Amino acid sequence: MLTIRNLVTCYGPIKALKNVSLHVVKGEIVCLIGANGAGKTTLMLSIMGIVKPKEGEILFEDEPIHKLPTPSIVARGISLVPEGRQIFYPLTVEENLELGAYHRYKKEPKESIRLDLEKVYELFPRLKERRKQLAGTLSGGEQQMLAIGRAFMARPKLLMLDEPSLGLAPLLVDSILKTIKSLNEEGLTILLVEQNARRALELAHRGYVLETGKIVLQGRTEDLMADEDIKRAYLGKDYREFTD
Repeated sequence: MLTIRNLVTCYGPIKALKNVSLHVVKGEIVCLIGANGAGKTTLMLSIMGIVKPKEGEILFEDEPIHKLPTPSIVARGISLVPEGRQIFYPLTVEENLELGAYHRYKKEPKESIRLDLEKVYELFPRLKERRKQLAGTLSGGEQQMLAIGRAFMARPKLLMLDEPSLGLAPLLVDSILKTIKSLNEEGLTILLVEQNARRALELAHRGYVLETGKIVLQGRTEDLMADEDIKRAYLGKDYREFTD
């Protein structure tokens, strides 16, 4: 579904991504792990066309997208839940969700969009309770639900999530990750950046490790979890609890 070949993305003279190549197969959850500054967010922004790559190519469903504007990439079927949520605080919950479907209004019947709105409310009943509430008054967990719901409203084929558990209490993290798994089980392909490497590897089918803009390791998540370097660098001393 998604193929990235030899991608180079720069911020001025600094190379944030250095010949990155990866792929995501339809129906998978693929995770990206790495330290802060490794290039994970830059990779997602490059896929979305928010940051333009200097070299390489990005193919989605065998079509190049790396030169397209962001709205065209969304219309083709890729949505991003950005780090920090970036919801529209002065708008209501429902208005935020409706904005997620902005590119669909001229092409699809309103009933189709309404059904997707109801699906979001099934996924996150708390959002339905607060549908007329201003988004800026929601808790951090509710804002993350809203950010995921807004991305879902674009009806993506590939959903990308950048640090969905950041700043959330453990119970809310469990809820968010269960929702991601549920969406995948319903057929949605997912590319996940997650600060909690253990949870990401537990959830995903395959993973890539980014270090200073380069892919240094890739493979099935069970193989990555068994790698001693990964254990030391990303899984920490509590890894035994995770595997017991």
